[in-house]
Amino acid sequence: MAPKGYSRIQISLHWMIAALIVAQFALHYPIVAAWEALAAGEVPAMTALVYYHVIGGSLILLLAIWRLTVRFTRGVPALPEHEAPILKGLALLTHWTLYAFMIILPITGLLAWFGGSETSDYIHTTLKLPLLAIVALHFAAALFQQFVLKTGLMRRMMRAAD
Repeated sequence: MAPKGYSRIQISLHWMIAALIVAQFALHYPIVAAWEALAAGEVPAMTALVYYHVIGGSLILLLAIWRLTVRFTRGVPALPEHEAPILKGLALLTHWTLYAFMIILPITGLLAWFGGSETSDYIHTTLKLPLLAIVALHFAAALFQQFVLKTGLMRRMMRAAD
């Protein structure tokens, strides 16, 4: 049986990962400059923001694995019963795509940075915009549920059910 809502840890992990993803996008220029310097055979400027990007990505990976572990052991609340099947399908597709990005992007970033893999860098760089698009879709869908369909769905990520 599905739980009535998300637990405190699920809500905390959601918002920590969301904040880290926003920060990764907002503060990515130093890591790009460092990578370009490395590619040119130069010594990159190892600023705090470069370290932050590597640590932030690693944290996203670890927190996403933790979040998936909790999801598989505790479960998640069911989508609203009256929701159209197409919306339920899109919600599931969006969530699992987000999880895939939260695992693939940090792994490819780490392989690029520590392993010098240009293929990993290409994948990492290429997936940035689709991640941004799926995050925007997730955010827009939450707002749509809350303010147009008036399901109160956003409350589930604000208040723990345990």
